[in-house]
Amino acid sequence: MEEEFLRLQQGIHYRFSQVKHLATALTHSSWANEQAEPCDDNERLEFLGDAVLELSVTEELFKRFPEAHEGQLTKIRSKLVKEKSLSNVALELGLNDFLKLGRGEESQGGRMRSSLLADTMEAVIGAVFLDGGYPEACKLILNLFEDKWPETFKIETSKDFKSQLQEVTQEIFKERPTYVLSGTAGPEHEKVFQVILNLPTGKTFEAEGTSLKKAEQTAAATAIVYLNSKYPEKSDPKG
Repeated sequence: MEEEFLRLQQGIHYRFSQVKHLATALTHSSWANEQAEPCDDNERLEFLGDAVLELSVTEELFKRFPEAHEGQLTKIRSKLVKEKSLSNVALELGLNDFLKLGRGEESQGGRMRSSLLADTMEAVIGAVFLDGGYPEACKLILNLFEDKWPETFKIETSKDFKSQLQEVTQEIFKERPTYVLSGTAGPEHEKVFQVILNLPTGKTFEAEGTSLKKAEQTAAATAIVYLNSKYPEKSDPKG
């Protein structure tokens, strides 16, 4: 079994003392369910690896960007560990070549499915943690993301006004805004949603829209304009 996964172990720069952990990490539930004898799949390892990955990336970002606030660190971490990022790393390592998939999953293109590859990447991280402990798992993660860490925490701001407002209020007040649906108006097919946005200071903004999301976005945009004028030095959402 060890020789079978030799290329993969070389790719992740980690040699398993118990290769069965790696084998389990590459076993999808669809394959395990087709076996006559009970067989472990990678779902538990995925659960473990997800937690290890988040902690390790959080720790590294905390060290790299001592001046970044919680909202900025959260945004960078989300970008690094999102499904697409993990699936790309999995493809770079060639994990898809080693996957054990059931016939149905295989025929439906599971070997190249982004969500499945991301889950497998997390399972491999969990396997390394189980085999070598947290230091080895951290070393693996640092290697995997070696050329993916941002150079600065001042990343480009989204056009999502709610996200921008959350960053701004976190920066100024160390708290987040809240939204309350205050009412609706009009017939069912032309309903208008009315929202009240509350800033941590108690300042409120009312807005309406053809959906709850649109009403919240409008209120957030208004609140950003207000904060930009009142706190010009601290309310730049770009950090």
